[in-house]
Amino acid sequence: MQDIAEQLQAWHAAGRSFAVATVVGVSGSAPRDPGAALAVDAVGEAVGSVSGGCVEGAVYELCREAIESGQPVLERFGYSDEDAFAVGLTCGGILDVFVQPVVPGADAGLDAGISYIASGTPVALARVVEGPDALLGATVAVTADTHHGALSPTGPSMTGALERSLVAEARAMLDAGRTGKVTLALDGRPCDPTAAATVTFFVESYVPKPRMLVFGAIDFAAAVVRIGKFLGYHVTVCDARPVFATARRFPDADEVVVDWPHRYLDTQLAKLDGRSVLCVLTHDAKFDIPLLERALRLPVGFVGAMGSRRTHLDRNAKLREAGLTEAEIARLRSPIGLDLGARTPEETAVAVAAEIVAGRRGGGCLPLSAGTGPIHHDLARAAKRSGAGFRVA
Repeated sequence: MQDIAEQLQAWHAAGRSFAVATVVGVSGSAPRDPGAALAVDAVGEAVGSVSGGCVEGAVYELCREAIESGQPVLERFGYSDEDAFAVGLTCGGILDVFVQPVVPGADAGLDAGISYIASGTPVALARVVEGPDALLGATVAVTADTHHGALSPTGPSMTGALERSLVAEARAMLDAGRTGKVTLALDGRPCDPTAAATVTFFVESYVPKPRMLVFGAIDFAAAVVRIGKFLGYHVTVCDARPVFATARRFPDADEVVVDWPHRYLDTQLAKLDGRSVLCVLTHDAKFDIPLLERALRLPVGFVGAMGSRRTHLDRNAKLREAGLTEAEIARLRSPIGLDLGARTPEETAVAVAAEIVAGRRGGGCLPLSAGTGPIHHDLARAAKRSGAGFRVA
């Protein structure tokens, strides 16, 4: 929902009713991840997408019906060999889509959630997508220190324990930046989704954009900045040389910082997490070694450095002299990028981005045409962990 939050907030502020269709479950080779959303307002305007086109028309109609009825609905879209003309996903995947009507001012959880998302405040939006009819669509917006909304409009007498457990679960997911389903018994105890008398929540965590720090204000950096922004990162360029680190040379960057790389990194520790990406493009030892000595000991998602094979070997030797262990040095992706035969800054940026995505999603870095397994590796692993079936497209 985050990518359409600005439009939702505009509708909400104008008092316009609308319905939001959210992907809450995926298996097989489905085109969108959980959290993808399509919204339709009362006059028929639509924003967003849940499938990239496969089932948009059917979901649009479900949204219109939800606005009219005021009732939420959970719908499954798949592919039927017996009925090739049925609405479904030709890629062979399965999407579970939850459609919820929204009337501004009628639900404190939804009102707060939409406001928080639009403002960029970290929030976990927890909605009942399966369970007793009286709870379906109930929404609680959970932040780090408070929550808004309730599971029961008549008070917490019957749902107090369930709501307390949900808030704790949602806050933990927000802290980790995770989105997914949570199934609880009516008394709030964790339980198996197949158990009787359960409530299933879809919890969407909305956190600030992940950070990409690009060290080295060179021509290749400008291309890496552009592709980093395209991938959804908050991108900072840092270089100690003020003549090169200028906003004019990097108009696409969110920030351009003039400072020694390692010194700037020391000021950013509280803002980095497991989603953060560090691209070291200076290939100059006086900048690289102090920076990498720190970076390779941080719990970030990716640390890559540009340079030749010889530069890589020399750099590793200096890092050993600086006291890094072999395990720490092994975290360094160097030379940075996948082997695409890249030559230009733009081609090199594609190679760098490809390695970042592969590391984040667990890709094998081979042509899709060379394999027969699942296309979406992260979803395949998640399905295996949960014991759910996974169909190969």
